[in-house]
Amino acid sequence: MKRSEIKRRPLADTVLAALEPEKKEYRENYGMDGIYFAVKPNGHKRWNLRYKDSDGKWRWAGLGAYPSTSAKMARQNAQDFITKLQETGSSPVDTKKESKQDNTLLAVFELFYDKKKLDGVAAKTLKEMRSAFTIHVFPSIGKKPVDDITIQDCVAIQKKLQDAGTFSTADKLRSWLNRTFRYAIAAGLANNNPASYLIDVSVKKPKVQNFPYLLEDELPDFLKTLHESKYSTFTTLTAAWLVIYTASRPGMVRWAEWDEFNFEEKTWTISAEKMKTRKEHIIPLTKQVIELIEKLKPYTSYSKYLFPTEYGVRQPVMSDATINKAFSLIGYKRKMTGHGSRHTFKTLVTEHGWNRDWSELQLAHIKKGIEEVYNKAQYLKPRAIMMQWYNDYLDAIEKGITEDQKKVFSNKVNMID
Repeated sequence: MKRSEIKRRPLADTVLAALEPEKKEYRENYGMDGIYFAVKPNGHKRWNLRYKDSDGKWRWAGLGAYPSTSAKMARQNAQDFITKLQETGSSPVDTKKESKQDNTLLAVFELFYDKKKLDGVAAKTLKEMRSAFTIHVFPSIGKKPVDDITIQDCVAIQKKLQDAGTFSTADKLRSWLNRTFRYAIAAGLANNNPASYLIDVSVKKPKVQNFPYLLEDELPDFLKTLHESKYSTFTTLTAAWLVIYTASRPGMVRWAEWDEFNFEEKTWTISAEKMKTRKEHIIPLTKQVIELIEKLKPYTSYSKYLFPTEYGVRQPVMSDATINKAFSLIGYKRKMTGHGSRHTFKTLVTEHGWNRDWSELQLAHIKKGIEEVYNKAQYLKPRAIMMQWYNDYLDAIEKGITEDQKKVFSNKVNMID
């Protein structure tokens, strides 16, 4: 619809939706309260308020983007704006115009990020959030003022992630975007939240099976094939073996730092802020693990991380798909995963009769009744013995374990010196 075809005011919703863009941006008088409806050449639409400041000069104020801001909301925003102007004699919009660059999404995100940091959000979560915005959001809308960002802008970001099958990232980013805009509104930096509608058009994540894992009789071929693999780099294979030998979450291994390891005490201590449970986690180091890490030192000790990349802040450590890819390349796609190795560990040690509390604590599964004991690390010694048994047992079945060896291993279960 061309604006020359407008016949009555206030403008009806059908008119607002149908107005066509022109070569230059234009504003149409909405028909009440000094409100105007602006249409940009790219089709973006927004509400403006024409008002006089304390010096008697005419100025424009933004009331929100359309359609996320309805006509009713625009009228309310205009009323709130005029009330505040009359009470204080100054306008927040004037301040924003003087520092136009300060309300881009990039700038607002930094303010939101700093607040979350002060709120005590885990460092790992903050890194993940910054990485997601840097990769998926900033390239397309980072330099836009937050009030110029539309619902369609946000939908396009979500759709791209869901089309790629990265539903987990899409879900997290939807939440982070929503909270970023909510923060911007509360801080007086934005008038609307275009991300609030994303949940209405999101695609439900397909149901997936539990992480694929192997049982004991399937392990010999897998372990032997992994040792002989020529398809992955040394650092990737080292990470894969650390996941297997420690039964740790792949993310814990990928983000492991050199300062976390104490080779004299033979422990790997992961701070509470990096843990899903928000509690410090201590992992005993076996002979196999120490040997792997010693061999890794010449390659990555220049970095704070054991498994750094060359991408810097954007992706400081090995990607979350790397370990699973190493398994896929040796023929175990959809048969074994990094996280699945935790299921393998739990199943194997349980079947051999190891104390359930010890294996649960090794997996950082804290349950009521043993939490206080875990905090004092009183189960560290038995877990160290259990993990050395587990590592030795894996090595033995890879080489071809004998019945006599099985008896020896069986006699060591739950035996604490």
